[in-house]
Amino acid sequence: MDKTIYSKEYSTIVDRLKRARREAKLDQKEAAKRLKRTQSYISKMENGQCRLDILQLKEIAKTYKKNLSYFIK
Repeated sequence: MDKTIYSKEYSTIVDRLKRARREAKLDQKEAAKRLKRTQSYISKMENGQCRLDILQLKEIAKTYKKNLSYFIK
């Protein structure tokens, strides 16, 4: 059962978050360390259980070495 309460567009962003992290060759634990978050936060973010604001997305894009536009195309 899908627990996300967000739109299809948000699901696309979530999918790109996972892909960008993997392309950066980071596991959730290392991504969390670099973003100064917990691994469980990264997991919730990638499962659509928490909504990101634009500043968080900007920080993630920088950490994963992606342009912000990669996530919001």
